[in-house]
Amino acid sequence: MTPSTTLVVSRVAKSYSSPRGELSVLHDVSLSLDRGESAVIMGPSGSGKSTLLHVVGALDPPTTGTVTLEGEDPYTLGERAQAAFRNRRIGFVFQDHALLPQCSVLENVLVPTLVAPDGRTADDVARARELLRAVGLDDRLDHRPGELSGGEKQRAAIARALIRDPLLLLCDEPTGNLDSVSADMVATLLIDLHKSRATVLIVVTHSDALAGRFAMQFAMSGGTLHRR
Repeated sequence: MTPSTTLVVSRVAKSYSSPRGELSVLHDVSLSLDRGESAVIMGPSGSGKSTLLHVVGALDPPTTGTVTLEGEDPYTLGERAQAAFRNRRIGFVFQDHALLPQCSVLENVLVPTLVAPDGRTADDVARARELLRAVGLDDRLDHRPGELSGGEKQRAAIARALIRDPLLLLCDEPTGNLDSVSADMVATLLIDLHKSRATVLIVVTHSDALAGRFAMQFAMSGGTLHRR
């Protein structure tokens, strides 16, 4: 790790209160990645993978430890500043694409710009169209999610995650609901877009096929993280 390391997760622990006492989910987790690097995290359900993504993504503060992106700790920011940090610098892709059924594909991709501090601009619309071309959905701009296949929905979700040109892209089981052909297509697209935009990419998955595409592989077990 160097002083200029883009993402630094340092000795993070996370616990929650429960009726039976404190529930410890993450234990002394550390990870560092530079711009253009990617990593995959595997592990059984309940091992802490999704919790770690939420902590890294500025969605849930660690109990102890720190997370910094380009030297800035989002958990030291006020609520509004933290939301703006997340909106501008972090993109999320989940197993469930979470597209709004009443909106068109283009409108779904533009959703993150609606809550941006500077609002939606003509450049955002142009960028959304460009991203939808990049993911092969330029002929689906006006379609509703219900008119798309599972793979198409996930490609739209990837375009949405990239609309604000984030530095950090976090993916939680991005191919988990897809058939093998669609999963392979989405995985290739995700990795190609990551490389072309030099993001920091972290993917959580149960898929050995998806994990095999990453040189940097981690395993999570019982809330601890180690190299595979």
